[in-house]
Amino acid sequence: MTGVSTSAKPRRPIRRFLREKPEWILVPGLFVIAVTVWESVIRGMGVPTYIFPAPSDIARALIDRLGSGVYIEHGLYTLSEAMMGFVLAAVAGIGIGSVIAQFRLVEKTLYPYLIAIQTTPKLAIAPLFIMWFGFGMTSKVIIAAILSFFPILVNVIAGLRSTDAQRIELMRSLRATRWQIFWMVRLPSALPMIFAGLQVAVIFSILGAIVGEFVGSNKGLGNLILQMNFNLDTPGVFGALVCLSSMGIVLHVIMHRIQRRLLFWADQTKFTGV
Repeated sequence: MTGVSTSAKPRRPIRRFLREKPEWILVPGLFVIAVTVWESVIRGMGVPTYIFPAPSDIARALIDRLGSGVYIEHGLYTLSEAMMGFVLAAVAGIGIGSVIAQFRLVEKTLYPYLIAIQTTPKLAIAPLFIMWFGFGMTSKVIIAAILSFFPILVNVIAGLRSTDAQRIELMRSLRATRWQIFWMVRLPSALPMIFAGLQVAVIFSILGAIVGEFVGSNKGLGNLILQMNFNLDTPGVFGALVCLSSMGIVLHVIMHRIQRRLLFWADQTKFTGV
């Protein structure tokens, strides 16, 4: 009896953990199943590698180019463009969104132009930025900033306007100024929604950098994908896509960790879905 009870004890925390966090089994399990089916179908049908590579071909291309430093060099360049564009968009989005939320006249004046900019296809205007700012990093940073600006702006405005009216009335009864109400009530209440916008924008910044590199660049993962497409190096293209996906996942996790650390008082599930 003693032996049975002692052997069963270590299993209970594991079972409890898996009941509370089933995704730790489901996520890798689904990945293994998908990769196995993918590999089996490609090998069974004899699909050429240059048309659609098997996961094993992609893994070999990924390991080879990570070992040679090609993906790392171009990936860091793309990441730098995306992060600078994201910071630009965050500063502009939070600043302009705060002013629009505070003053109705500013909203009525600026918002139609902001909507027009957002609805303009970025792929259509990207060549103009390449022509104006060159093939270097500047044009990609601007494209990344434009693409990631609007999610931040919308969430800032919506967050600032969703503040509890009773709290605002309380501050007014204490003779607080407009900006005191903003810093003490509106902004803290809006932070969960602002961070939700930042999480979306950080992914869009990578997309913006890649779009710019597709249109015209001499470095970056987007430029590398175009070169590999030209050479029919499909496993290499998929390897670059894996790098981009990994980059996006890491940035999303970092933003989520920052949000949880700074907004420990907020209900995270209402704004992030986790």
